Amino acid sequence: MLEAIQKLDAYQNLISDLQSGKTQSSVGLSRSVRLPMTSAFSRSLNWPIVYVVERMDQAISLADELSFWIDHDQIQLFPEPTPMFYEKASWGSLARKDRLQALTRLSQYHLPGVDHSSKAPIIITTVRGLMTRTIPRRDYLKSIRFLKPQIEIQPEVLVREWVSFGYEARDIVVEPGQFSRRGGLLDIWSVSDSNPVRIDFFGDEIESIREFDPATQRTIKRLNSLTITPASEVLSSKAEAAGISTIDLTEFSLPLVYSFPASILDYLPKKSVILMDDFLLLKSIANEIEEQAVRFRNESIREGVLSEDYPLPYQSWSEIEDLLSSYKWIDFGYSSPDVFSEVSQAFSPGPRFGGRIKSFIDYLSERCANGEKCWVISRQIKRISELWYPNLNINNQPEFIEGSVSEGFTITSFENKTHVFSDSEIFGWDRPQPRKRSRTQVSTPESEFVDLKTGDWVVHVDFGIGRFVGLVSRVLEGIEREFLCVEYGNNDQLFVPVHQADRLSRYIGPDGTEPKSTRLGTQEWSLAKAKVRAAVQEIAQELLDLYARRTVAKGMKFSADAVWQQELEASFPYVETDDQLKAINDVKKDMESIRPMDRLLCGDVGYGKTEVALRAAFKAVMDGKQVAVLVPTTVLAQQHYETFRTRLSPYPVDVEMLSRFRTQKEQETILIKLMLGEIDIVIGTHRLLSKDVGFKDIGLVIIDEEQRFGVTHKEFFKKIRT
Repeated sequence: MLEAIQKLDAYQNLISDLQSGKTQSSVGLSRSVRLPMTSAFSRSLNWPIVYVVERMDQAISLADELSFWIDHDQIQLFPEPTPMFYEKASWGSLARKDRLQALTRLSQYHLPGVDHSSKAPIIITTVRGLMTRTIPRRDYLKSIRFLKPQIEIQPEVLVREWVSFGYEARDIVVEPGQFSRRGGLLDIWSVSDSNPVRIDFFGDEIESIREFDPATQRTIKRLNSLTITPASEVLSSKAEAAGISTIDLTEFSLPLVYSFPASILDYLPKKSVILMDDFLLLKSIANEIEEQAVRFRNESIREGVLSEDYPLPYQSWSEIEDLLSSYKWIDFGYSSPDVFSEVSQAFSPGPRFGGRIKSFIDYLSERCANGEKCWVISRQIKRISELWYPNLNINNQPEFIEGSVSEGFTITSFENKTHVFSDSEIFGWDRPQPRKRSRTQVSTPESEFVDLKTGDWVVHVDFGIGRFVGLVSRVLEGIEREFLCVEYGNNDQLFVPVHQADRLSRYIGPDGTEPKSTRLGTQEWSLAKAKVRAAVQEIAQELLDLYARRTVAKGMKFSADAVWQQELEASFPYVETDDQLKAINDVKKDMESIRPMDRLLCGDVGYGKTEVALRAAFKAVMDGKQVAVLVPTTVLAQQHYETFRTRLSPYPVDVEMLSRFRTQKEQETILIKLMLGEIDIVIGTHRLLSKDVGFKDIGLVIIDEEQRFGVTHKEFFKKIRT
């Protein structure tokens, strides 16, 4: 697809203009073409690209969709800070990490001896992200450190440097921007690396550098060199030089620390290009941001929160416009009266079919028969391929790709036409929105013991219950090692090597009372474990008997997913999380089994439990069964009712709600239809538990917030089931 764009004469002229240093004021591209055009630029030029959009949610969505067109590793977000301009607050850890990673990737182009042959990054940022001041490039480059084995440097020197670079000292490294020291070992997780690194010293000489897994502490590979980049855009050494306290130092002090304003544009090499999503719109947004910032500044000064001489924490849009004159840049929008540029005329939107699959297949076969190249990108590619099967005799076959893009388009050249079809044209579906990103953080075996205090009760799997004394050092075979010291009865002590820390666990008693210390050298702990083991085996046998009886019991065995089930799931407007997909598959597996299903689904608010329930309900309805959804409140019933009605509206599924929001007459009508089987899914409160509620053929019961219902309530549906 990108090759079809690259072959266009108008595109090649545009590339020639960029290489010769000309700027395109406006090319007037439709939004469906902007990401593939950006990807084509990256392939043709291999220059760093900065793509500026309006909002952060749009930036995240574009970054997610861009991964369809190019390698995911090339894409980098440069987010805007979480607080407003002049707001005295720290930036979010995820925003800080992404911003520093972007600066690190661009700084590679200014370091001597660094290989630039790899694929150049595409950095997506917002108007406010572009305006926000950052650390000057010179200061950033001077703060980058290169380490390799066999060089001599004192560990104390490295620790002081890392602190000045914004790294945080921790007992155990669990996320980027942290370091720890244990004797001759230094662990550091650079913000530009995917895993932490362990530096092993022999005296003042670096003996080895190893990348390791923070969860298991196991070595992944040995490294010949290591690059340490700053972990903050505000360096404490620069703050001290500017007379600013480094206690609780945040990015709020950034304009105070650096007198020279800098932005991400200062990090761009000579061969780079800036893409404006819509220059006039971005300018308007920038002006609004600046007006809001001025109002907030004046309010803060009146309230005494902000000093009157506090410098600008951003660059104005007029300053950015001045900077743009030094760079190659393109406006994708319609900022010029001559919006119909040569390159924009090569693209046009494709026809829309609104779910009429047969019409789409007929249109696709006509285009292929005419010798036109066609690409179909869909989340329902399996079904479309099956419907295309009768047309396999056509010589010019379309390309079917499983994926998702916002919209398709048609490329018209002198030679031929190329069509790209998406779910938007075929079904009228929007592209699923990416999930909220989470910051990188892991738990290590040792992390469970970092918060242990002297005197806490602990349990060793082999020696029993004792009091934690602390982390101590002992010389063993001429080598100093660290141990966890545990005190037992008769003041006996056990020294547990740090690498065996997983043998210890915090003591948790049944009633909060203090336990009795185990005595070392006796059978006391062995007898206690044997007694517990016997009790566990007895309970296990009871559970085995119970589940053996449940396995014999027969329930409703639902069919495998139908075509409509696949369509419904593909129309979900978000990307499913891994846990959500696992829960959905587990529920389906239970439903397709002959054994009755009793499954508890747990998850925080907003993590997609309703979607799991909705898909299970639809699966039951597809086999002619009725579904009851029991909720604790009328408000929740209304919310679920609207969600189910909206998602299932394209299908012949009758969804009703039974609660106090319904009049007496409406409730009577619903009850009659429920008995006759005319209602497929009923959502209700405790009203569903009334004696006058009956079903023709119920196949699935879903209870939301089941902890808010009593045992007798749940038994009601169990009686119906049996």
